[in-house]
Amino acid sequence: MPPLAIYIHIPFCQRKCPYCDFNTYAGREGQYDAFVQALVRDIRRTGDALGNPAVRTIFLGGGTPTVLEPGHLHMIFEALHGGFDILPEAEITSEANPGTVDASRFETLRALGVNRLSMGVQSFDDEELRFLGRIHTAAEARDAFALARRVGFENINLDFMFGLPEQSPETWRNTLQTAIDLQTEHLSLYSLTVEPGTALAAWVARGQVTAPDPDLAADLYEIAQEMLAMSGFEQYEISNWARGAVGDDLLPRFAARHNVVYWRNEPYLGFGPGAHGWFGGVRRAVVTDVGAYIRRVERGEPYWAMEEPISPELEMGETMMLGLRLVDAGVERRAFHQRFGVDVAEVYPDQMSSLLAAELIELTPERVRLTPRALLIGNEVFAAFLPEA
Repeated sequence: MPPLAIYIHIPFCQRKCPYCDFNTYAGREGQYDAFVQALVRDIRRTGDALGNPAVRTIFLGGGTPTVLEPGHLHMIFEALHGGFDILPEAEITSEANPGTVDASRFETLRALGVNRLSMGVQSFDDEELRFLGRIHTAAEARDAFALARRVGFENINLDFMFGLPEQSPETWRNTLQTAIDLQTEHLSLYSLTVEPGTALAAWVARGQVTAPDPDLAADLYEIAQEMLAMSGFEQYEISNWARGAVGDDLLPRFAARHNVVYWRNEPYLGFGPGAHGWFGGVRRAVVTDVGAYIRRVERGEPYWAMEEPISPELEMGETMMLGLRLVDAGVERRAFHQRFGVDVAEVYPDQMSSLLAAELIELTPERVRLTPRALLIGNEVFAAFLPEA
């Protein structure tokens, strides 16, 4: 078995952001202990059942992992080391909210082997932060970054959102410039979308705020591309930029290796309420309800809300769809052939022909990748490779 990736979902936040449709809950501090005990049992049980396989990346996401106490984090990592063989060079990431971190939590994460932080800053403009419902200010975000550096983190990602209603290019440039000046290793930039069931969706429906403008978002995206390219960042994925020398795999040194597993459609395990996994030819999703997850783990019962066998046809299509998100690397033809026993051009002759004619993809002897003009309309390209329902 090749080394795996592990995603752990911590479904708790101090406050739910109005745009968020992730499986997260605020005001559930009373569940923390029982949840962590169930999670620990789940991790150990799964690792033992699989023969304690090697692991190359771990990602603690959410939610906000840093709302947990240091003791909780110790328990989780003890279970990971007990159930799996974590490789010495493994990338181990934890998300962190600037409003829920202090020196003790950062020091705990470092001591436990976390070597990459992903901080949900979202903006360096206080008015935008208030609109987004964030619990931190721009100054507090800068302070949290400085604290992470002092504790010893040398690989930090910052998340930002753009395309907010009536967002000005000036504030977006200021946010980007602040991030550049901090000399962070990685940036993830996401366009604000109105997800059904969120507070933001209700605001838009009632006319309290205007809906995000896709033309404005496209303009802001191009501003980011220009500024970051001039500042030494490599755009290696549609929404992600990193510093560092580009290797033979056409990825910069500080690329998010865990996320690359997703984009290459490789196996990973998911733990925690609402987590997804893709392993052994089956995609699975854990039940979203925290109490149900705890009860089922305690009883040793299955806790899947969804199990979907993935056909070879669908696996190939998803490998293309996800792999094309990698800007320069794209889908490597040799790796595709080794995995599926056939070349991409043989599987998708019609799609290749039409997309090449439209100048939306580039096909070389080594790889298939998007053209620069296709980055803003990637979803139209991806859809061409998915089997019809």
